[in-house]
Amino acid sequence: MAKPRGVWRCQQCGNAQPRWVGRCPECGDFGTYVEEAEAARPPRPPSSRARPVSLSEACSEREQRLASGIAELDRVLGGGLVEGSLVLIGGEPGVGKSTLLLQAAAAYARTGGVLYATGEESAGQVASRAARLGVACPGVMLLAEADVAAIEAVARERRPSVLVIDSMQTVTDPDLAGAPGTVGQVRGCAARLMRLAKGENISTIVVGHVTKDGTIAGPRAVEHLVDAVLYFEGDPHHAFRVLRGVKNRFGPAGEVGIFEMSAEGLDGVGQPSGALLVGRDGEVAGSAVLAATEGSRALLVEIQALVTPAFLQVPRRLAVGVESGRLLQTLAVLERRTGRSFGRHDVYVSVAGGVRLAEPAADLPLALALAGALADEPLPAGLVSFGEVGLTGEVRPVPRVPDRLREAAAMGFSSAVGGAPARSEMPEAVSLTRVRTVGEALEAAGIGSGAAGCHGGVAQSP
Repeated sequence: MAKPRGVWRCQQCGNAQPRWVGRCPECGDFGTYVEEAEAARPPRPPSSRARPVSLSEACSEREQRLASGIAELDRVLGGGLVEGSLVLIGGEPGVGKSTLLLQAAAAYARTGGVLYATGEESAGQVASRAARLGVACPGVMLLAEADVAAIEAVARERRPSVLVIDSMQTVTDPDLAGAPGTVGQVRGCAARLMRLAKGENISTIVVGHVTKDGTIAGPRAVEHLVDAVLYFEGDPHHAFRVLRGVKNRFGPAGEVGIFEMSAEGLDGVGQPSGALLVGRDGEVAGSAVLAATEGSRALLVEIQALVTPAFLQVPRRLAVGVESGRLLQTLAVLERRTGRSFGRHDVYVSVAGGVRLAEPAADLPLALALAGALADEPLPAGLVSFGEVGLTGEVRPVPRVPDRLREAAAMGFSSAVGGAPARSEMPEAVSLTRVRTVGEALEAAGIGSGAAGCHGGVAQSP
């Protein structure tokens, strides 16, 4: 047999090199290479148990789903957890991944056995948290084990309906070299759990940690192996959490579930718009309400902006919940296309409730909030807005405008400003003003020129 050899592998993207390198040539990160030992294995004869089936025969087999009773979780999964599927849930430390899975495990235990394998905590720690949450259930079996082979043996013996692994970065495969959490171990354990889920028809949920850039630790190949990838987002200092479906082979991707963290655990929020707008003061300058869409639902989110004189030579630009690049682009459009100058002002932008916005429709509300803060003029209290803003100052239409307006009407808003298709049917409860440029949107919202905050710059028509 060949002598075991070492290989240096990047822990971010999985790129392998024969020797240590400081900067990964694949992903560009520094100091991410860890040495892993790879032993050459003798070739194995191919298995002859596989049997091809016709497409019509495969289509006749209907997928079976396990409903947890947690409405927001079932929504993201597309109606429930599919039997024999492998689901990966990622999120920052402290966001509530283990709390959600413990509540889900107690719910799934009502219809079948659940095996909860933890490599980070002892069985007593998990049991005390379950007692605190009020979900202590005899149908949930705890297994404090980090050896994936031992977990697999217990699962084959017990044959639970749901298997929970907390977490992927703590389990190890004894047949593979490397420390727990390395790329080789994570990929190998994921492949082994996938074979267990498909072979024994056990629905498996695994927890994955995230890296500094917010992605699940390990290479993207891990996300390709699983059937569904869910991201648990939210600021640990805020009560609201968002469960976002990034990938789902058995349902729509992009669906979201809204939860609220309390002393009793995570509670689903059936009307997130009302919860996100609690405490909003519509008479203060710099506040704009976005009619957004997340998955199949529409919700209202408040964007707040603060513009103050700068006391340093370089003004500050700080964004929370909005990408900093989008903030800088919106400021440039306002300066170039409307003549408003932010060059001598510090600009702060925040999304209320700890929500993170990635939808292009947030461009126009962001521009309205910034212009209102600069001119110190509040927007009308019953106004919502939406629209994608281009570099030339145009406001582009966004999809699903009727859904946005219906949600606005349900929350008591009476008017809207944004880009919408000309021929789409709109609900009569909300008066929509279609705009083509940012200047038209500012005029429709009643925002002045902000001359008091301008230092040079000439207004130009788009």
